[in-house]
Amino acid sequence: MIQYKKGDGTRNSMNKREIGFKYENVAKEYLILQGLKFIESNFYTRFGEIDLIFFEKKSQTLVFVEVKYRKNDFFGSAIEMVTEEKQNKILASSQIYLLKKNWDKNVRYDIIGLNRGFDKIEWLKNAF
Repeated sequence: MIQYKKGDGTRNSMNKREIGFKYENVAKEYLILQGLKFIESNFYTRFGEIDLIFFEKKSQTLVFVEVKYRKNDFFGSAIEMVTEEKQNKILASSQIYLLKKNWDKNVRYDIIGLNRGFDKIEWLKNAF
């Protein structure tokens, strides 16, 4: 993530948003490989943002996905970092999405947790 140039002490780094997009793309590809159909990413409302939106054909379910990344799990896993406050923001944002799309069928809220090396992807279905 952060690369240091030898000699001059400066560093080149991605900003938080760029890092977020990188990990959202990893999660997106993972979920596509799991059979979900990608619908949309980064749906913004005044309440917050929904990282990824998918459709699960088998269950006819619209799936809202929060992607969380952690460099390490010293203070908890990535999934554990999705607070009740964040869940409420996602729920409020999803209601706006559902109204805009006239969706009145099944809905699910999942969390994808990623670590720095991508060697561990946790997918918690029906997280909240």
